[in-house]
Amino acid sequence: MAGTVRLEPVDERNLEPLLSVAAAEAEPGDVMPPVEAPAGWSHARREAFRGFHRASFGGLAGPTRTQMYAILVGGEVVGMIRMARRDEPGAVETGMWLGRSARGQGVGAAALRELLNEAAAAGMRLVVAETTRDNSGAIAVLEKCGAKLREDGDRVHAEICLDSTPPTF
Repeated sequence: MAGTVRLEPVDERNLEPLLSVAAAEAEPGDVMPPVEAPAGWSHARREAFRGFHRASFGGLAGPTRTQMYAILVGGEVVGMIRMARRDEPGAVETGMWLGRSARGQGVGAAALRELLNEAAAAGMRLVVAETTRDNSGAIAVLEKCGAKLREDGDRVHAEICLDSTPPTF
């Protein structure tokens, strides 16, 4: 991994670099909810990406109850990780995406460890994630960060308890 991984709340300053990475190195369906728009990174889809991220500028206390972070490596935006409040007190759900050039280098695990620190600082006790059995990259990151995994058909449910001792790396 070239450089230190750090998280920065998504805001107007880093939203365009985040969109640039998404458009150059990811598929729209991997980085945002589906929208009615022409295929690929059309103008309408880019506007929807901006709107989706701006809706969470209020953080965990805002209307979407979601804090999104740009993942930076060596000062460059390479992806996004989020945490969203769940209905159960002290619990958040996480998800992330990385541009293709940042995958397979340990960035995902480093970003998740940073997010776990942010979640603990926000008073959370549990971080959960959902993925699919064929998403080996996500599963590896979750396992490296101490997640307990449970399969349910094609879905994989992960839980990381912040009250326990974190694994050593």
